[in-house]
Amino acid sequence: MALDWTRGAARAQEITANWQREAGPGGAVVLFDRDGVREAFAGGFASIDYGVPFTPQTPNRFASISKHVLAVALLKAGVPLDAPLGHWLKDLPAPLAEVEFGRALDMTGALPDMMEVFWQLGVPYTATLSADEVFALACRFPSLSAEPGTEMAYSNTGWRLGQRILEQVTGKPYSRIVAELSGELGLSFRLPYDSTEIVPGLATGYWADGAAWRRGHYGFHFSASGGIVGSAHDLAGWASALLAGRGPLGGMLERLTAPRHFADGNESVYRLGLVCSRLGETAIVGHGGSLTGYRNHFWMSPVHGVGVVVLTNREEEALWPALSVLAALLGQELPTIADAPVGLFASDEGPFWAELTADSISFMGGYERLVTDGDGGLRSLPAYLDIRLKRDGADRLTGAIGGIKRSLRRVPADTPLDPRLVGHWREPRFGAQIEIRTDGTALMPWPSGGTVSQLTPLPNGRALADLLHGPWRSRPCLWLDDEGGLRVAGHRARILQMQRAG
Repeated sequence: MALDWTRGAARAQEITANWQREAGPGGAVVLFDRDGVREAFAGGFASIDYGVPFTPQTPNRFASISKHVLAVALLKAGVPLDAPLGHWLKDLPAPLAEVEFGRALDMTGALPDMMEVFWQLGVPYTATLSADEVFALACRFPSLSAEPGTEMAYSNTGWRLGQRILEQVTGKPYSRIVAELSGELGLSFRLPYDSTEIVPGLATGYWADGAAWRRGHYGFHFSASGGIVGSAHDLAGWASALLAGRGPLGGMLERLTAPRHFADGNESVYRLGLVCSRLGETAIVGHGGSLTGYRNHFWMSPVHGVGVVVLTNREEEALWPALSVLAALLGQELPTIADAPVGLFASDEGPFWAELTADSISFMGGYERLVTDGDGGLRSLPAYLDIRLKRDGADRLTGAIGGIKRSLRRVPADTPLDPRLVGHWREPRFGAQIEIRTDGTALMPWPSGGTVSQLTPLPNGRALADLLHGPWRSRPCLWLDDEGGLRVAGHRARILQMQRAG
């Protein structure tokens, strides 16, 4: 297949020109091959406040794109991924301590995501929390979200714990390891641990509230789960070295993308900080990243030795723009956007639900674009979560989500709130409280102030709350378990169990 650099560059230029015309936040799109950067384009502002243009050299937050950097460092240090987390982290409770390190990194370890648990406890996303404070929460987790190895469910917790393990093994702070690794390639990655640290030239993150752009703010400690700062040019240089196996990245792409399996032997698309997917018949590898005000994605075609980075300081989808550039470069057709059945669906029991638009799905809060699978079904691209669904009549979807079989039935629009949910509920371990009211609203977790949420009833003693954390929407499922307690569950965390308090 002949590469079409002209067509790929034209698509990249189209994306950045749109940002430039909008005169808002922007980003850079960089095309690269095994030898380095080939084309670079940028548009919009790194700072709307001061009119500073975004360039390919503008430092920006990579967010979760940088997960695989930790995996590289762990592999280079020879840290065994088949040992349990408790081998190094003695303070972890038994359920977490027994999880195999590799499963903690490939998202099949069922580790509850720390940030989502904080949200479920009523802690705002703007709260300033140190690494030790975040780790202390993990040491109080009563359980896992599921049986390890049964499901791929995205969680940052394994990567935060992985950083602590690497620092313990090497005796070095992870920020120094990141700087040394990138420095070997002549690149300038750095890891500021919190948003108050000054980073010269750093693009301001923005998100749109429907009327205007607002500055993004993130209070939690930045970590190996997503916090590295660098430019689009530097990230493309790193990815180029990964494709070529250059310098410290020799042989790393093969090790990072080696098959990872569920307990039943089936293969997962999520590997060690990278997602394996396909564009037509071409195998592609990539990952995305999101922090309040930043949204990024990169894709590579290892067989062709090329790739694209889309790095932005605007909170909007970056996967499809990156994929469209790669498709143009490879001369491939983009997948056909799905015509999915629109509406809210839920499993017959448990906290599992999905809301579909014509071209996307939110499964328990995990968002993915949907395309046709060529056989009458739907699939995700995926960004993280592998989803494959078939229509089973007009009102049911069946298939696999995150490697586990699911059957979801359309929720009738007139579903009433189950009166058994009404009341005052308290979580005994952490003290968080929820009050569910007869008017179909809930005062969501306090003592951290509390927020009133309109509830969306689901059949069989369940309801969805609806909360905003800046640009991020959280919709935990509240459901009655067999013991009469109230469970709180999202895609990333399903461990809170409340008891009736009066």
